[in-house]
Amino acid sequence: METTTLETAVENLAATHEQVRQELHRVIAGQESFVDELIICLFACGHSLIEGVPGLAKTLTVRTLASVLDMRFSRIQFTPDLMPTDIVGTTVLQEIDGRRSFEFVPGPVFANMVLADEINRAAPKTQSALLECMQEHRVTVGGKTYPLGEPFFVLATQNPVEHEGTYPLPEAQLDRFMFMIKVGYPTRDEEARIVTLNLNPEPQTKKVAGPADLTRISELSRQVPVADHVMSYIVDLVRASRPGPGAISYVNKYVQWGASPRACIFLTRAAQVNALLQHRFNVSITDVKRFAHPVLRHRIVPSFEAEAEEISVDSIIDTLLEGEQK
Repeated sequence: METTTLETAVENLAATHEQVRQELHRVIAGQESFVDELIICLFACGHSLIEGVPGLAKTLTVRTLASVLDMRFSRIQFTPDLMPTDIVGTTVLQEIDGRRSFEFVPGPVFANMVLADEINRAAPKTQSALLECMQEHRVTVGGKTYPLGEPFFVLATQNPVEHEGTYPLPEAQLDRFMFMIKVGYPTRDEEARIVTLNLNPEPQTKKVAGPADLTRISELSRQVPVADHVMSYIVDLVRASRPGPGAISYVNKYVQWGASPRACIFLTRAAQVNALLQHRFNVSITDVKRFAHPVLRHRIVPSFEAEAEEISVDSIIDTLLEGEQK
């Protein structure tokens, strides 16, 4: 790609990013970190696990984002009685012109953006129905494989407080989410604006991009070079999260399992997208550090000692970033 064309593409990306943020904030008050991380994850073509108590506009944000990006949107409410066929679809026997044949009826997963609401309320068998979808972007039913639309995103929500009647996501599925985004309570001013927004009809948002634009953004970000010292930092950071003979005493004491190699890939992808949004065609260590928490927090399993001493995963990541031996 020529320099002038590349510069234009980067400028267009930054402009698209700002337009998406502006449209979202016409409906969503505050939640800057949540909105920014969600957009960057989509620009990198990754899936997100969104954790927050009810009433923080998680579903509204995802639905609005799908509208702004002109995506086919599907919402699945996960419940204990939900079956895998309710997600991926099933084959039914139909009779046409006197001839019977099995026909595949696609499930709600056949969309560009799928909201898996309260994903941890479904049984493990149902949760596993998303594994092939998230990794391979396809489903297999009755021995036949059906491709999903591109781009394809799974945005799942879960409540961190209420655990009764829930099923923790298996590590294999957690690892397929690029980000785990934590949504906190709004500030006082933001909460006042939320009330004001709800006193009026919901603002109409406009479409500022489409599925093809997201694909181009992802391809453009992959061209951002990553220097050797930055790549070394990413690999060392992820490896430092794993307990073992070479780990620091803090990790050996408070971590049961560390992050997988997939964390290196997702840290690199997020850093590449962030660099482009900052009008830079190079990745810095600062870009990597910014996304260490959303990429690592669901991949590090704390030990019993950490839970007993109420040491959070985020504080473990803070220690890894500081490089302190405790």
